[in-house]
Amino acid sequence: MAEKLGDLLLTPAEMAAVDAAAAASGIASFGLMWSAGAAVAGAALRLYPGALRFAVLCGPGNNGGDGYVAARRLVESGAEVAVFHFGDPARLHGDAARARAECALASQPLNVYVSRPGDVVVDAIFGAGLGRDVPLQVRSVIEKVTDAAVPVISVDLPSGLDGRSGEVLGTAFKAAHTVTFMTRKPGHLLMPGRELCGRVEVTDIGIPGRIIKFCSSGMIAENTPEKWAHLLAPAKLETHKYKRGHLAVFSGGAGRTGAARMSAMAGLKAGAGLVTIATPGDAMAENSAHLTAVMLHVVDDAMALRDWLADKRLQTFVLGPGFGIGARTRDFIAALKDRHLVLDADAITSFKEDPRELFKLFAEDEPHVVLTPHEGEFARLFPDIAADKRLSKVEKAQASAQRANAAIVYKGADTVIASPDGRVLINTNAPVWLATAGSGDVLSGMIGALLAQGLPAFEAAACGVYLHGEAGQRVGKGLTAEDLVAHVRPL
Repeated sequence: MAEKLGDLLLTPAEMAAVDAAAAASGIASFGLMWSAGAAVAGAALRLYPGALRFAVLCGPGNNGGDGYVAARRLVESGAEVAVFHFGDPARLHGDAARARAECALASQPLNVYVSRPGDVVVDAIFGAGLGRDVPLQVRSVIEKVTDAAVPVISVDLPSGLDGRSGEVLGTAFKAAHTVTFMTRKPGHLLMPGRELCGRVEVTDIGIPGRIIKFCSSGMIAENTPEKWAHLLAPAKLETHKYKRGHLAVFSGGAGRTGAARMSAMAGLKAGAGLVTIATPGDAMAENSAHLTAVMLHVVDDAMALRDWLADKRLQTFVLGPGFGIGARTRDFIAALKDRHLVLDADAITSFKEDPRELFKLFAEDEPHVVLTPHEGEFARLFPDIAADKRLSKVEKAQASAQRANAAIVYKGADTVIASPDGRVLINTNAPVWLATAGSGDVLSGMIGALLAQGLPAFEAAACGVYLHGEAGQRVGKGLTAEDLVAHVRPL
């Protein structure tokens, strides 16, 4: 590409604006369709050289036009090809109509498709802009292809997936390979879309990067080190522990101390210079018996906390894991409102009766708080946003970050990190086995360590989530939270 687009993600609406702007700039739109279809044909031949037949399923719009070009290129390469159309081909217009007219093959109605041994399906029915459930005829073909286990190459996005949200619209193809153009869409990364796309291949079809950047908000991207690594302080000989920050993690009472210790140890391994567990007096012996490198300080109530906060070197805290739910938790958070905070688990649930009480604490400040809710906790803090089925996970994260004036880590297999200013990163490196008890406690400590080292809230959250995924990959299947802590590394 003329300009590196990196991990930028464009919504279907933004990509439509790119196409229009490219045409307005004088770029021949049929040339772009030709390049797209040729890329699909090339991928099909490269991936399935032994295919006995390519069944190209063409839809009623430009995605179908890409399919007709692909079919023509496949025939020209000597492959056996059959084309099946959805909708009335006579109603095609513009580039799609030209692509069909220039394809020498006659097409058959979609509903007559029957799989043969050795088939490979090229799915060019709908692109990323589908906004309604797939029609019954398309649903029937998807089910036939799925039942027969025919390999599928999808054009742009598997038909039946919403490119904005990654949601399945009734049913969808499960592609082995997806060929998309210029940039990916959020639906390629958000679940369940990510699992249905197979391997995603991004092809440059000749649209200048300047047009793409002009039409994009630039707010949505994949979470990669390029987004935050430049903010990490390099290790130097003169660096000492105080320069790498002091992280404090609050412990629950006796019998409820393990979560805080995992957070604290993760924070230490993620690079914090010093880590202290603030513990109730009745849990001092319990915590002390399990810790060496982590310091301890007794904090029994909000008054003791305020006395401790007279030490201005204490700027970064993790509160929530194993701490307990209720008024005491709310009082502690109020006392910490001017410090850098990671709030998780019990800290979030303590405000389920009146989330506005939490949001008011941070409404007027520069964002310096990270909230790390999983699905259930998100619904407790943002019930109306969580219930709004019109919103994608990205849009829910954006709305919640703005309301809370905090960085949001909306956890899950497709964790989304959002900033109050609208920036969003979608994380993709977390293995499925990270879904285990205590994993979130480890993440909170890692984010806290990065806040302590001076990263802004959004970047600390994004970096922590990414490094958490890397640690999970190093451990492998069957990990426990204790295993995960042992494999935490700074970047």
